[in-house]
Amino acid sequence: MLVPTFSGRGECAYQLDDRVSLVYLADKVDTTRKSPLSLLRRFLGMRTLVRDWGPDAVVSFLPNVNVAALLATRGLKVPVVVSERTYPPAMPMGPIWSRLRRWTYPLAATVVMQTQRGEDWLKTESSGSRGVVIPNPCVYPLPISPQGPAASDVVNPTQYVVLAVGRLGEEKGFDLLIQAFSLVAESFPNWDLVILGEGEERSMLEALVTNLGLSGRVLLPGRIGDLAEWYNRAEIYVMSSRFEGFPNTLMEAMAHGLPAVSFDCKTGPADIIRDGIDGVLVPPADGDAGLARAMAEMIQDDDKRRLMGRAAVRVRERFSFAQVMAKWDDLVGLHENGSV
Repeated sequence: MLVPTFSGRGECAYQLDDRVSLVYLADKVDTTRKSPLSLLRRFLGMRTLVRDWGPDAVVSFLPNVNVAALLATRGLKVPVVVSERTYPPAMPMGPIWSRLRRWTYPLAATVVMQTQRGEDWLKTESSGSRGVVIPNPCVYPLPISPQGPAASDVVNPTQYVVLAVGRLGEEKGFDLLIQAFSLVAESFPNWDLVILGEGEERSMLEALVTNLGLSGRVLLPGRIGDLAEWYNRAEIYVMSSRFEGFPNTLMEAMAHGLPAVSFDCKTGPADIIRDGIDGVLVPPADGDAGLARAMAEMIQDDDKRRLMGRAAVRVRERFSFAQVMAKWDDLVGLHENGSV
């Protein structure tokens, strides 16, 4: 059973196996409001679902849902595996939720972290917790949906493309990326920057593009269904994030043969990029100037791009879906069998 727990109803954007039952918690509690009473109703609804369904194990994602799942299942004798999907210090929860996380995570059968640095944080923040590191899998080939324009409708066929993908939010640092590109755009007039995604910072980023005189050189076409087409169209992938968990888009781009340039934020990029082999890690303290230098070096050196691109595709094996899911199967199987 798959149970989205957010207050709204929403719709599932992914094709699910016929054996998966999709149940929206909002439907079970008959409310989409965000009041304290509605929060209590969702909490009780979650407990009722687990009690009535009688699962062998519960697997929860996202910090506040993890806390709720651990509290809602108390006394039901169901092992609960919780998972953090980013580096927790990068996204503070506030004092109340942070204390609840610290107190409840030791109740989990296992806490799954995406990186070793994340597990180190867990040992310090919630010392009684049982942690394990499981990275995200590299999905290749990618599923295709018809959403968004084709690359041929957006980019001039004579232009080379520096590509970035992600939500247009502050954490992705696309303002820094645009500023970095402004430092190299004049020197490389046959290269454009394309940022795929949507978010609350669109207006600010568009204004920045205009103010820097980059209209027509920095393109923001929105959400795209066929990301593989864009990865195949690009020459370089750039990640300017201020923080990350374990970035899927970075792995996807590298799986398609793109060398990567990325800020070496606290977790994520350095777990994927082999610096100097399949990409370049830029110290965050170097800022947009450092990112610009790394991009310029990659743009100028055709041989370097090709060699790193060929090395980059190894992420398909290093983080293969089969390999990563085997770790999840082993973990959940142990809990189902009562071995931990």
